[in-house]
Amino acid sequence: MSESEPLDVERIREDFPILEREFRGEQLVYLDNAATSQTPDQVVDAISHYYRNTNANVHRGLHHLSQEASIAYEEAHDRVAEFIGAEGREEVVFTKNTTEAVNTVAYAWGLAELGPGDEVVLTEMDHHATLVTWQQLAKKTGADVKFIRVDEEGYLDVDHARELITDDTAMVSMIHVSNTLGTINPVEEIGEIAHDHDALYFVDGAQSVPHMPVDVQTMDADFFAFSGHKMCGPTGIGVLYGKEHLLEAMQPYLYGGMMIEKVTYEDSTWHDLPWKFEAGTPVIAQGIALAEACDYLDDIGMENVQRHGEELAEYAYERLSEFEDIQILGPPGDDRAALVSFNLDGVHAHDASEILNEYAVAVRAGDHCTQPLHDKLGIPSSTRASFYIYNTKEEVDKLVEALDEARQLFA
Repeated sequence: MSESEPLDVERIREDFPILEREFRGEQLVYLDNAATSQTPDQVVDAISHYYRNTNANVHRGLHHLSQEASIAYEEAHDRVAEFIGAEGREEVVFTKNTTEAVNTVAYAWGLAELGPGDEVVLTEMDHHATLVTWQQLAKKTGADVKFIRVDEEGYLDVDHARELITDDTAMVSMIHVSNTLGTINPVEEIGEIAHDHDALYFVDGAQSVPHMPVDVQTMDADFFAFSGHKMCGPTGIGVLYGKEHLLEAMQPYLYGGMMIEKVTYEDSTWHDLPWKFEAGTPVIAQGIALAEACDYLDDIGMENVQRHGEELAEYAYERLSEFEDIQILGPPGDDRAALVSFNLDGVHAHDASEILNEYAVAVRAGDHCTQPLHDKLGIPSSTRASFYIYNTKEEVDKLVEALDEARQLFA
């Protein structure tokens, strides 16, 4: 597809046979993509091909299989670097998920660099992967953690960010797209504020990389993290992007085989980037499959992916707004990413999710790893419908119809 063509959703759905599953006679409507997307046949085939034809450990053997696996694994780093606009494989570290990527920076950089008087600035909408990691790291180092406010409409308060980020700020870490509110944050603007005060800047892209074009150099992020399983890739792999000079200066977070250059009984030296941060047998099959997922999404066109998801979110916002007893969280429908979180009056989110499940509509219910944000909003939990390349407006209609059943049941 070119970047100007609408998605051929019916054609795309053919790549995802799981969408044909039925439960109690109802065809699956999968609206839990912010948690995990489905995986197309092309990516599954890439995993299968690796295990059936190339399965060997990398960087450790001179035999043909090991060489083939090593080349494929290294080229996967190149492909992911290209997908996010990094300069090269040296800036792309494979982790097991976004959370591990955040922890890698927190412990490889933060333990050495943070101390009393230093500040880490987060946002009130951050995922626990970011919030808890820096919170606990600050307790170990004596640093302070501050939070940029979220306003009543679900937007980040940029004026408050300007007040909060000072010359004492060592790290600004924030989510690119809120997995609860659907807010698309002004990451370039916040990055400029951080760098004006010589602070480093970390962006959690778990909800942005699957849904929109991302260029880490244009964003000028010092660090950037995301997960494969939310972007048509396999579980068990995430990515940490870091500017090369910063990764070079950092000490490893994990130690063992693969990441070493020379070992004696007295000391060790580290391998080149990115391998010094990939201790032990790495995520070989997952990395190769993630590269295939990048190919799959690029074939569709990330601008098309973004447009389709945002159109579905706007349509869902409009349909849900028809009902006075539904509270929608976050910005207006025409200014959000591909998800809508909401609550139906008198029905707990978990109950709503259970009833939707009776109609084979899969959504997420709970606090979505944003407990403090839900506390700020004065609600214990919410129901979240999140969309991807294979979803349709008809599926949104089925969501609304199933919610009416919940409304009748609890009337």
